[in-house]
Amino acid sequence: MTSTLIILVVGIVMVLLAVYVSWRAGRLDRLHIRLELARESLEAALMRRRAVVLELAGSRLLDPATSLFLAAAAHEARMAGPEEREHAESDLSRALRAAVDQERFREKLAEAPGGEDLLEELDTAVAKVVYSRRFYNNAVGVTRTAQRRWLARTLRLAGHTEFPSFFEIDDDPPAAMASE
Repeated sequence: MTSTLIILVVGIVMVLLAVYVSWRAGRLDRLHIRLELARESLEAALMRRRAVVLELAGSRLLDPATSLFLAAAAHEARMAGPEEREHAESDLSRALRAAVDQERFREKLAEAPGGEDLLEELDTAVAKVVYSRRFYNNAVGVTRTAQRRWLARTLRLAGHTEFPSFFEIDDDPPAAMASE
């Protein structure tokens, strides 16, 4: 009777342990999916910002020097490899601030035909980059915490996935956009 009770208790503990490990593995898997979706969203936001900047640079609404400056920064961000990506995207943010924060930039652009639409697209694209990067970095933090847990490391619940890294860029919007 006693041995049957011990076997039953051990069996229940093993089942509960298996359920818990399975739950942790599923959670880690969901976190990795969330991380991938956040990365794709960030990539789309960065691509959209580059496209709007290139559209603005090619619109003939800006002076040639500003157009060339913005186009070069957007092109560098688009062509940057994985190692230079954060630096190139930060350079694009700084180029945007330098252009948009010029005296009466928004007023002059809004007065031009199609300028108001470009300003609206630019505002939206810049804001989306800020939000997407925050969401991605939040997902990285949560995933890293889950991967660092004792159970995840011991049982290799994350498999062979790489430890996710934060995406750190200078994404401060131009002062003219932030004040609105």
